[in-house]
Amino acid sequence: MINLELPKKLRASANQAHQVAAQIFRPISRKYDLGEHEYPVELDTMAAMVDGLSDSGTQKISGASGGRADDEAPSTDVLVNANGGNMSALLNALETSWGDVGLMLSIPYQGLGNAAIAAVATDEQLERFGKVWASMAITEPSFGSDSAAVTTTAVLDGDEWVLNGEKIFVTAGQRSTHIVVWASVDRSLGRAAIKSFVVPRDAPGLSVARLEHKLGIKASDTAVLLLQDCRIPKDNILGSPEVHAEKGFAGVMQTFDNTRPLVAAMAIGVTRAALEELRTILTDAGIEISYDTPPNNQHAAAAEFLRMEADYESAYLLALRAAWMADNKKPNSLEASMSKAKAGRTGTDVTLKSVELAGALGYSQRLLLEKWGRDSKILDIFEGTQQIQQLIVARRVLGKTSAELK
Repeated sequence: MINLELPKKLRASANQAHQVAAQIFRPISRKYDLGEHEYPVELDTMAAMVDGLSDSGTQKISGASGGRADDEAPSTDVLVNANGGNMSALLNALETSWGDVGLMLSIPYQGLGNAAIAAVATDEQLERFGKVWASMAITEPSFGSDSAAVTTTAVLDGDEWVLNGEKIFVTAGQRSTHIVVWASVDRSLGRAAIKSFVVPRDAPGLSVARLEHKLGIKASDTAVLLLQDCRIPKDNILGSPEVHAEKGFAGVMQTFDNTRPLVAAMAIGVTRAALEELRTILTDAGIEISYDTPPNNQHAAAAEFLRMEADYESAYLLALRAAWMADNKKPNSLEASMSKAKAGRTGTDVTLKSVELAGALGYSQRLLLEKWGRDSKILDIFEGTQQIQQLIVARRVLGKTSAELK
């Protein structure tokens, strides 16, 4: 029999994250939605708490370890069931996003770049960069979801890499202490030459061109970064500097196997928040939601709620599976994309439908429903759009390469 109950250590961690969401994030959610680009000073306390928990080894909020610290999870032993850094990070991302996605993305030292470092860094690099606040810079003005189209270059000059290019839509791009930048070491070799580099905030040649004004997640800063003869140490390239044409850029793409389930968890957290708010509104309106009566025999709003709740449950289980596979060293590219696609679509569907069913109350700023509707859209876009996730899933299921199925 499959046991879907979370172990005690994960329940305790998730409960702490939920308390943060309820007591810190929710009360200031509207404040920083209206005060775009204003730094949430309340998060400084969170940074100290997170750092203390990480040092004590009791909690892994960002998933920066990528499950690497969980030595009890060999890939070939089917009897082992490890729940490590990825699962803990997923649950914490879900709970904190229930409070506010923008604030969750603004927690100091918990950037998406940390998961990138965990995915491809050497043990020595993980030691050096394990406690930095790393954002991730992939997208450029010339492309969106096609990560292989990177035009930013990295040229080795003695003991330094020299980076040139422009990166857009960098989450926490201004506030983070480091940026994980995707760049090509030889554009003539195509995608195989794409590597990821850790660029310190104070690196010469790195600058913030502007901050984007956005539809949602306004508490989070989204930056345009310029790299103009930006110099970083030679050993700041993540993983091996060698170009292996036969392997392609699987190393840097492995980043997404860690981060996509986390983004799915963010969407699931917002979805749950909207469903809880909508249930309260429907109940107050005298609409009963029954699990014993067929949906077609219930109020239309109740039937719609049941449909959305079922989508929420399926997205949640897909995300758990993807994170569990990562912790147990199992290839999870297919499952990571499935969870991201399902959760992203469900988040936008549920939040906007909740706004609709709540009527004027849902459209007003009296509740956070309209904000969740705006916040949820980005979760179906960044880390790979809905269309890209479906393309990846199709390739994996049909056994097609990226050249065969575009």
